[in-house]
Amino acid sequence: MNGAGSPVALSELAEWVQVATKRSSLLVAVTAVDGPGGAGKSTFAARLSEALGGVPIVHTDEFASWDDPLDWWPRLIEQVLAPLAAGTPARYQPYNWVTRSLDGWIDVDARHIILEGVSANRLAFSPYVAFAIWIETSREARLARGLERDGTEMLEQWNAWMAAEDDYVARESPKGRSDLVISGEPTIAGHSDGEVLLLRRGRGASGT
Repeated sequence: MNGAGSPVALSELAEWVQVATKRSSLLVAVTAVDGPGGAGKSTFAARLSEALGGVPIVHTDEFASWDDPLDWWPRLIEQVLAPLAAGTPARYQPYNWVTRSLDGWIDVDARHIILEGVSANRLAFSPYVAFAIWIETSREARLARGLERDGTEMLEQWNAWMAAEDDYVARESPKGRSDLVISGEPTIAGHSDGEVLLLRRGRGASGT
């Protein structure tokens, strides 16, 4: 087992995910990539998808909205997770953060998907999740990334989002229930794009 703060090749991590999802009894395996806003989830999920051969990614931001950052989850179950679990293709309308309305329908038909975003490993999704990864990043780094992306005028909105995320973490302990915890701030010497910084590895990531 790798020690805390040790670099791991992304290809090796992808093998752990593949082993765990193949073990799963789920018809469609879901790998959840969870963490607070600005943690680096979407960047990591894109890298993981590529390492897994192009696994489709469904983003929780396609269901959340400006006014509903965390309580959107029933629609994701209804339109994505439940249909896939029943062996039928998923079909959903992503939320458009610019127009503040739903866009056209997206179809998903796969045996393995990545569910990426804040609260991707929430308890309500547990019956559908085969493997969970938590991205750990300091509050200061997350806020700085968010304001760089959205503008400093969004500070009040970001503070509200972060407070809601704190409540979610305190209530559901998604980090503690994750199979892997990795850093969203890879600052170790020798880190490369082909590696991740592993902070904790649980039983679900045995790789055997």
